[in-house]
Amino acid sequence: MLPNPLPPHAFLLAQQPGLGANGWIAIAVTVVIFLAMQYRRTVSVDMLFLLGLVVVCVTGVLSVEQALSGFANQAVVMIAALFAASAGLRVTGALDWVGNRLLGNATTERAALMRLAAAVVPASAFILNTPLVAMFSPVVVDWCRQRSISPSRLLIPLSYFTIIGGVCTLIGTSTTVVINGLLARMSNSDDFAPEIAARIGELSFFETTLVGVPLALLGVTYMLLIAPRRLPNRTDLVEQFDEHRRDYLVEMHVQPNCPLIGKSVENAGLRHLPGLFLIEISRGDETITPVSPNDVLRANDQLVFTGVVTTIADLERIPGLVPAVDSSFETRPEQRVMRELTEVVLSRTSPLIGLTVKESNFRKRYNAAVVAVHRNGERLTNKVGNIRLEPGDTLLLQTRNEFVESHRNSRDFYLVSRVGKTTARRHDRALLAGLLFFGLILWLTITSLWPDVVAFGNLTSKSVAAIAVTLAMIVTRCMTSSEARSSIDLQVLLTIGAALGIGEALDVSGAAQWLATTMVDTTAALGIGAGWKPYVLLAIIYLLSQVFTETVTNVAVASIMIKIAVQVALVGGYDPRPFIIAVTLAASLSFITPIGYQTNLMVMGPGGYHPRDYWRVGWPLSALLTVGALVLIPWIWEFKL
Repeated sequence: MLPNPLPPHAFLLAQQPGLGANGWIAIAVTVVIFLAMQYRRTVSVDMLFLLGLVVVCVTGVLSVEQALSGFANQAVVMIAALFAASAGLRVTGALDWVGNRLLGNATTERAALMRLAAAVVPASAFILNTPLVAMFSPVVVDWCRQRSISPSRLLIPLSYFTIIGGVCTLIGTSTTVVINGLLARMSNSDDFAPEIAARIGELSFFETTLVGVPLALLGVTYMLLIAPRRLPNRTDLVEQFDEHRRDYLVEMHVQPNCPLIGKSVENAGLRHLPGLFLIEISRGDETITPVSPNDVLRANDQLVFTGVVTTIADLERIPGLVPAVDSSFETRPEQRVMRELTEVVLSRTSPLIGLTVKESNFRKRYNAAVVAVHRNGERLTNKVGNIRLEPGDTLLLQTRNEFVESHRNSRDFYLVSRVGKTTARRHDRALLAGLLFFGLILWLTITSLWPDVVAFGNLTSKSVAAIAVTLAMIVTRCMTSSEARSSIDLQVLLTIGAALGIGEALDVSGAAQWLATTMVDTTAALGIGAGWKPYVLLAIIYLLSQVFTETVTNVAVASIMIKIAVQVALVGGYDPRPFIIAVTLAASLSFITPIGYQTNLMVMGPGGYHPRDYWRVGWPLSALLTVGALVLIPWIWEFKL
């Protein structure tokens, strides 16, 4: 039995004035930003919101302090720290370890889809979606390349799984973090009576889990049973796998601490490497060729491969497997992360012409080590160290970061270029990084569920916790400070900070309350009964947030809609909690367009997707989760105050 709503404004301490010039300016700026996002796609989101923030500040809607306060919000700081902490998992190879076991021995597309669901959905509940997709998408593409399956069959599911899992906890998506920061500020202000401020307070770590897990199960069911029939199959991407192929010869040394020792070639995962073939194993005076799947690897084996540079870079990330030409050169993880892979083409005037790789003494001449050799039009089968260099040979080198700048104009080389995304991993710090990140999750959970347990100082601050763990990763050398800084997405932070300012403008100008009052009065004018009115208002808030998210971006919509949602609840005399949860979910679950959520945009290029692909796969999922959310939210959080 639903209670009758309380009189409008019953719980507001003071009435907001009618909508004046400032209110209209705030609404106009918001509308212009939304429209510009649709018709001026060349302008970046952060620039649009920054421009809008400048307008509301210059026109006097906000003071300078109010306009800039969004950038000092705890949510912005916490998201930046979470980006950096996630980078610690990536740099140490902890996410590589998960990724390489993600698809395991899956041989079919359906098996791969089920493994993705089982691993990515739980992981995305605790790791921000953007770095998770950035880490797993190359794993998925490599698996597809190996089995001649189009990545368009798996990359949209990868993005959707991270979005679905992200709503299961407080830190799974930047949307919930932003909303939590706003709720903290609103509940600590003097604008609301104490009983209302308590209901507007921060979300607990697992509060969204109550509705997030059922929705995640619904979403996974759809993705496994229905989505495969709606996903595109871009066969031209499979054909591109073999284009622009450049085969290198590479020799790798198996160190005594390598985890592959004692495993067969098949079980070690070296049998079906994409674009790479193990042609020989040298073991003392013994040479094993051809190599069979059952040959067992031993310490100090020399493995000779031929294949493409991207997979050679993957070999370098396996702990205990190092280039054999100069095995004493940068074999320790803390040294190897300071190096990168670089390609050079030998010129006719190079002093290396006529020398073997061993004789060239690359380490002394260039402070670099030869990893692999490519000779156009010729299949190299010799050991790398015994290859006699010729003009036009392409060498894959392990170099210092400054090598390219130092030798770009050298007469020894025709061409010097970096090989993208080939950074070595700090495998010796992977366990430590994982433990630190787990400690962060534990810290956030305890302080959220039992804040009185750690009442000392500011230990309950989520942003302080995230910063502390990030600094711990830097101090313990899980990553460098430059790697932490470069992992922070500045565009996301600028968008959030500016959008928080726009949301503040809607609030202080009275526009948010005016919109809320108009919405409540409209439902009353339509003759909707008191019993159904909160359900209708909840649905309107959810659908508006969802539509805006699909056309703009999630964090911006969350920053603006949360103020309106709270005002709608208070004007109608309802508990703000279900309306807050509605905005949180609607601004997070974006599936219909590539621009609504950053991960959708990230997989668009590698998957060869068109915008219509997201519509075709996403609208049934969006509709299913919308119905599920609108049923579950009022069932879990009552409208009665």
